[in-house]
Amino acid sequence: MQIYNTLTRRKEPFNPIEPGKVRMYVCGITVYDYCHIGHARVMVAFDVITRYLRERGYDVTYVRNITDIDDKILKRADENGETIVSLTERMIAAMHEDEGRLGVLRPDHEPRATAHIDDIIAMIEQLIDKGYAYRADNGDVYYRVRKFTDYGKLNNRNLDEMRAGARVEVDTHKEDPLDFVLWKAAKPDEASWPSPWGNGRPGWHIECSAMSTCCLGETFDIHGGGPDLTFPHHENEIAQSEAATGKPYVNTWMHAGAVRVDQQKMSKSLGNFFTIREVLEVHDPEVVRYLLLSSHYRSPINYAPDALDEARRSLERFYNALDGLEPVKGEVEEGYRVRFTEAMDDDFNTAEALAVLFELVRDLNRARKEAPERAPALAYELKRLGGILGLFGQEPSVFLKAGAASLPITESEIEARIAARADAKAQRDFAEADRIRDELAAMGIVLKDSREGTNWVFEK
Repeated sequence: MQIYNTLTRRKEPFNPIEPGKVRMYVCGITVYDYCHIGHARVMVAFDVITRYLRERGYDVTYVRNITDIDDKILKRADENGETIVSLTERMIAAMHEDEGRLGVLRPDHEPRATAHIDDIIAMIEQLIDKGYAYRADNGDVYYRVRKFTDYGKLNNRNLDEMRAGARVEVDTHKEDPLDFVLWKAAKPDEASWPSPWGNGRPGWHIECSAMSTCCLGETFDIHGGGPDLTFPHHENEIAQSEAATGKPYVNTWMHAGAVRVDQQKMSKSLGNFFTIREVLEVHDPEVVRYLLLSSHYRSPINYAPDALDEARRSLERFYNALDGLEPVKGEVEEGYRVRFTEAMDDDFNTAEALAVLFELVRDLNRARKEAPERAPALAYELKRLGGILGLFGQEPSVFLKAGAASLPITESEIEARIAARADAKAQRDFAEADRIRDELAAMGIVLKDSREGTNWVFEK
């Protein structure tokens, strides 16, 4: 198995620290608002990575944190006139609902920043003791960026380049404009915790350093997150953690690609910002999941109506092949499993893995016509391999009929016309039977005749 490491900028053989076990941390959500489609990309990507590692026999400990104290949270709670706890609990519940609908399994551990204040304070004390941090005259505690000689290694930048290109907020309390905050002194009436430097709250970057090392140890296998986190967040995590422990922080860094909307960067100011729940009001969650898996996890992905329509058509091909079959484990050509594994072993290439499944579905469709005895085993293999990606978990008939509610005809009316068609055929009025079939087809309702009777599917 090979994984692209953002730190080294190349694919590397994956060798976990402890044979057979994988410790993975992924930066989670700052819970001040509903999750958006960019969050869905990260959720689904690392869900599939976790599923596949377990399929390959690894004992995976998957940790994804929750940031439940932050400037944005304080601001939003104040705007809403609610407590921080009320806001964060409500958004955490919504996040779990959204990811559940997308078929995302819950992480093994979901640490919250506010539950790790003691760990955060202890790490800051280590950094101060080693000369990597200092308390400023305003009560804040800052990290000395220039003290850490490897700063910039994740993003391949040097300090002078960062200083020249950065829009650094002027802060006369810092020793250097590049220094970043570890502990923020409390403002009046603001949520705070006691510390050796006075009441305050943690900076964002130190939260993840403390939570990850607390849950997974001083060095662990994989750290993941969204594309916007490489700098400064993950760069700062490395600086904090390695300065505090004196050990390498993470062996493999993984970052999902960005989501673009109609080829534009997603932004509230552009009016192209979509929450997961807004999207799922219109589209089947499995269609959205399929779209997010149709490109390699590191590649940018375009979220657009045409892309979603194509994702639905692709899923319909799979479900049509499975419809009416009872999958049964049996002898199947080994090549499908081998090629699927090769694709996923190559940096979790879901796009190539799906291409293998399309080959399998073509074989299944041929078998249904030419060798029906092979079809149940092929269907079983399709569902098994698709299940590793979190796909094909619905009843085919349920998925294929989804969306029919938007048509100007009810399900009972469809069944009535199917019955009328059957009567017409029984009376050898084939012209009337064809007329009913064509009328339904014009509305996207395709009839499928079999020995058991007539079924129908909705093809958008």
